[in-house]
Amino acid sequence: MQHLSAVLLGASGLVGSHVLELLLQEDRFSVVRILVRKPLPVNHPKLEQIIVDFNDFEAYRKSMGSGDCIFCCIGTTNSRVKGDRLVYRSIDFDIPVNAARFGKEAGFRQFLLVSAIGANPSSRFFYPRLKGEVESVIASFRFPCFHVFRPSFLLGNRKEHRSGERLGQWIATLLHPLLPLKYRSIHAKQVATAMLVAALKQHEGIHLHHYKEMTQANS
Repeated sequence: MQHLSAVLLGASGLVGSHVLELLLQEDRFSVVRILVRKPLPVNHPKLEQIIVDFNDFEAYRKSMGSGDCIFCCIGTTNSRVKGDRLVYRSIDFDIPVNAARFGKEAGFRQFLLVSAIGANPSSRFFYPRLKGEVESVIASFRFPCFHVFRPSFLLGNRKEHRSGERLGQWIATLLHPLLPLKYRSIHAKQVATAMLVAALKQHEGIHLHHYKEMTQANS
């Protein structure tokens, strides 16, 4: 049996919380290290929680430790940063890119990133451009295995209330069969499951996962 170790960023988020649950259930992962700003109410024999100031680069580097896989589910919203694009970038760009940089130095072989549909570093729009830039920079580190997951609208129960969230989920569900595959809404747990499946396969190269690939991994 494999004895893999994982680092998870974004464990309190919609996708990250499902990734954490799956990793703790998966016997082939013997160590699950989560980097968090504040402790989560989760206890498990193989879980390591490390409180990190992501702006303290030396502490951040040390907290990564060593291991096999990095699962990055970090993400914020415009409302949470009150429209401040510098703060937005410090979360959605700096944290993932530094995780990749420190992880590559430490010898991690796999990086699994939650991005977004339409990610493109040349986009005229802030959000898809930012996501595209993150993908491009992390790809330049040349991990043996780099998996990018590009969900469209995410379904699931969020811990924090977001204006219009229920309406958005209702509309996404209503339009689901009318949309091209890659633009269809997907449940956060399906994304998390696809990430775990990809990590266990350990296929080398750069792999893009859209709706079709992520739902197939769940079948």
